[in-house]
Amino acid sequence: MANDHTGYIKLTQFLENSADEVKQALVTLKQDPKMKAVILDLRGNGGGLLKEAVDIVNLFVDKSQKIVSQRGKVKEMNMEYFASKTAVDTEIPVVVLVDRGSASASEIVTGAIQELDRGVIIGQRTFGKGLVQQTYNLSYNTLLKVTIAKYYTPSGRCIQALDYTHRNADGSVSKVADSVITEFKTKGGRVIFDGSGIFPDIYTDPESYSNLSNSLYRNYLFFDYATKFVNEHPSIPSAKEFAMQEKEYQDFVSFLNGKKYEYTDKSEQELESFRKAAEKDKHFEAMKLEYDALKKKMADNKKQDLINHKTELKEILEGEIASRYYFQKGRLESSFRSDVDLRKALEVLDNQPLYASILKGDGTFKVIGKPGSEAQARANSERDEDDGFH
Repeated sequence: MANDHTGYIKLTQFLENSADEVKQALVTLKQDPKMKAVILDLRGNGGGLLKEAVDIVNLFVDKSQKIVSQRGKVKEMNMEYFASKTAVDTEIPVVVLVDRGSASASEIVTGAIQELDRGVIIGQRTFGKGLVQQTYNLSYNTLLKVTIAKYYTPSGRCIQALDYTHRNADGSVSKVADSVITEFKTKGGRVIFDGSGIFPDIYTDPESYSNLSNSLYRNYLFFDYATKFVNEHPSIPSAKEFAMQEKEYQDFVSFLNGKKYEYTDKSEQELESFRKAAEKDKHFEAMKLEYDALKKKMADNKKQDLINHKTELKEILEGEIASRYYFQKGRLESSFRSDVDLRKALEVLDNQPLYASILKGDGTFKVIGKPGSEAQARANSERDEDDGFH
């Protein structure tokens, strides 16, 4: 339970029996009489088996409802997939969380839930992988994977974001141009667009970690300190309640003394870019003293990064430590406190008039992810940035 009345299900892959596992999780959550809504977290889920995606949508929509279709050059390979079973619950409010790592089968689930107006999608634009592959046996125990079709959501839109049909002169491919993106509509008449994955009903800026955190992560220093912590603490409060005390954080700072975790922060990178540009323009010698002074000042300030980024570092440490006592469930529960997407989901689910207005397409919710819109511009910009780690 994400809170007293909201269930939470995290699915990381679409493997065989994933739909049955999600169904069991949903049925178990519904045994709590206080549960009034559910969140399905597909962030970072790169997809998997199509059948499992269809069956998961079927948990929330009526039997015989079309969920996805595939169409290609060979008509014999064209197929449509429908919900074939009785749904577990067609009324409970649903939020699906997605991000740039949500792809393929995740996008089939997300697209169907959105287009059937069955739930609200929150997060970032999905990856945009709408291609169907089939493998063929070759000699010497090898396989050839061939793209045979594209996936289409119930409204008929294709989520594929890269246009392999029209390659550039050098053989590279580009994203589907805004000029050829087509408008579609959900079951209730909300406007959606193809050619760029699934755009969420409510867009949130992606979270990213500092270069300091990335360096500590790459050098296993969060992991190593958590091991030290567990050896010194037989138990901790529940994952939702556990929080590092100041003396424990200072112990982590002391633990890092003498450890190697070199990193370059963004301001240093910008300063280095400035130096190169100044040298190219033959201006650097005139400002070298100021440059050296600024570089030294930045280096001195960098020594305070363990203090400046304390909130972020504590959140990561708390999740790592909680996972040692309560495993992956503990890591997730620890993250609930700082998870922006989850907080937005709870905010929407706790506001039934808002939830209903999103699905009806009232006001700004009438058009989702319009090309050229501010949200689309932010999504396009963040796609080009490094994610850090998750």
